Amino acid sequence: MGRRQELEKRQSLLARFGRMIAAESHLDSLLMIIAEEVRNILSADRCSVFLVDAYKGELWTKVALGLEEKILRIPLGQGIAGFVAKTGSAVNIRDAYKDTRFAQDLDRITGYQTRSVLAVPLRGRDGKALGVFEVLNKAKGPFTEEDEGLLRILATMAASFIETATLYEDLRRSHLETIYRMALVAEYRDQEDTGRHLRRMSRFSGILALGMGLSFQEAEDIRYAAPLHDIGKVAIPDSILRKPAKLTPEEFEEMKKHTIYGAKMLINAESRLLRLAAKIAVGHHEWYDGSGYPGGLKGEAISLEARIVTVADVFDALSSKRVYKGEWSVEDALKYIEERSGKQFDPQVVAVLRERFSEILQARDEENARLIEDEASGIQQHIPLNGANPGHSKPA
Repeated sequence: MGRRQELEKRQSLLARFGRMIAAESHLDSLLMIIAEEVRNILSADRCSVFLVDAYKGELWTKVALGLEEKILRIPLGQGIAGFVAKTGSAVNIRDAYKDTRFAQDLDRITGYQTRSVLAVPLRGRDGKALGVFEVLNKAKGPFTEEDEGLLRILATMAASFIETATLYEDLRRSHLETIYRMALVAEYRDQEDTGRHLRRMSRFSGILALGMGLSFQEAEDIRYAAPLHDIGKVAIPDSILRKPAKLTPEEFEEMKKHTIYGAKMLINAESRLLRLAAKIAVGHHEWYDGSGYPGGLKGEAISLEARIVTVADVFDALSSKRVYKGEWSVEDALKYIEERSGKQFDPQVVAVLRERFSEILQARDEENARLIEDEASGIQQHIPLNGANPGHSKPA
């Protein structure tokens, strides 16, 4: 290929790169696109996009470890990426293992053999360090000065899009944390196993939504709105909510109103997620055959979001230990739900629960392990409440 053809090819790749990153606002997807495109443009074997976590004084990136994807974190100043982020200087290394700045730990973990490394800084609009582009093992020979110049151009093009996506992601996380902490207010009053239940049923809801054919964004919305399903319990008196005996008919009628109270709290919110949470709050005790509450709705008159969350919520409640009940095996919990398919639960959602059962159990194990790790490191996930709700005749 002649010099002119080579330049035309690179111009075409740069134009394609610009179009692709401009069309993606979700940070995870944007970083995947950037890494793949930069790898192709530089004829490299791998590309990593490291981002600065200023709060922790670290760089982080996602790496593939076997079939899983993990977050790798390194202190600013450590390793080649850390050096580039801290100094703002580009690094072009022909033999990584001969450079004292190269940390071999990741190669040992992944089994990868790094040879050549080219890394340039990412800078935000204010000139501060945003992250690092790092490409490894060029297909033919070492990385050149021209490659470095090209990577700098790509970094400049990508920086503003990464910065915007990061700000959006921070805002979204803040929004979701607020929703989760709102949900904890209701859960703390009703039971001990607060954080575990909310996180598990939230994960289950997202998996079931995807299995029902909803888009990734729709599934994510359901996942993050689901924890607010019982927010209306904050309006239920403690004398009922935490009564250490079976509720009277009159008390149970009042208890049932938590669905209506929750919907009223959320229905007129500007937030799309809170409006969705209102639909879930009012519908998660409706039964598919019409014998539920508060409206006695039947079949598809119940919102799909509520039908999904109902299955996720009951499955986790049954397969978890509560003050007022023992822990069922996951197989018994699944059997119970399948036996009530078409009566209490949407048969299609139940079928997806069966189809994706292994994925549900993996998510359950991951959340349990995560919370155990958090507790071991001193992060308190729930506040023990004495005598919480032992006598209510309800599974969730």
